[in-house]
Amino acid sequence: MSARRDRYGLALTPASAPAGEARIAAAFKGARDERRAALMPYAMAGFPDRESSLAVVATYADCGADLVELGVPFSDPLADGPTIHAAATAALAAGATLDTALEVCESVAERVPVVLMAYANMVLAQGGAAEFARRAAAVGAAGAIVPDLPLDEAGEVREALSAAGLALVPLLAPTTAPGRRSRICAAAEGFVYVVSTVGTTGERERLPAGLSELVAATKAEAELPVAVGFGIGTPEQAARVGEIADGVIVGSRLVRAAGEAGSPDAAAEAVGDFLREARTALAA
Repeated sequence: MSARRDRYGLALTPASAPAGEARIAAAFKGARDERRAALMPYAMAGFPDRESSLAVVATYADCGADLVELGVPFSDPLADGPTIHAAATAALAAGATLDTALEVCESVAERVPVVLMAYANMVLAQGGAAEFARRAAAVGAAGAIVPDLPLDEAGEVREALSAAGLALVPLLAPTTAPGRRSRICAAAEGFVYVVSTVGTTGERERLPAGLSELVAATKAEAELPVAVGFGIGTPEQAARVGEIADGVIVGSRLVRAAGEAGSPDAAAEAVGDFLREARTALAA
């Protein structure tokens, strides 16, 4: 887009902004208007089964999620720790595919913006980036995160998603050099996803040292909201991250709860209990 935007993608966003990016911006603005960080729970499509994943994302919308990150099952999820890796493996073994993820997305997309988390193979292998973008847009997705797609190689995917009205959300890590961080922030769409710690996804006992500084440095360069994920496993941790970031992403804790539940109804109840506590903590 030719015009500059503020960090929330609002005041300076032209009317021609892609639909997905505008929906994401509105979600962050809604949370900011309530003086809290946006809550973005993660779900693995097709885990522990199709019915449970549908119930989980419906509960996310019911319990006040501002956005949803929806994982597309993949056999080699390099950025994911044991919990989400195991969930992807189980979903694939049960027959989950990209079609499953698109179905789950469509089931809730009218109620809450959905950002697909898909590895590059899933984006490129089935007809190419343009076909992936077309199918994602058709089911109401707002954007996509492609964790193994480097900034320097993202042009084709970014253009395909943009043409379909979808945002390509970038990842930024503690090890990202300042110069590269500036480039990532300049190219960001939707929001900037700050990885809180070095390593893969997963619950951790404490938040990493230096997170506040990393978020502050990113906010200083980003015109869009800054959300933090990886390692947030309790409502209290979510609240602490919400004090410094515009958005809080919770993944492994919710995936574990869904996997341990035993039925779609129990999975929905388990993630709902956590999400309501986290939402209350963010608003405190």
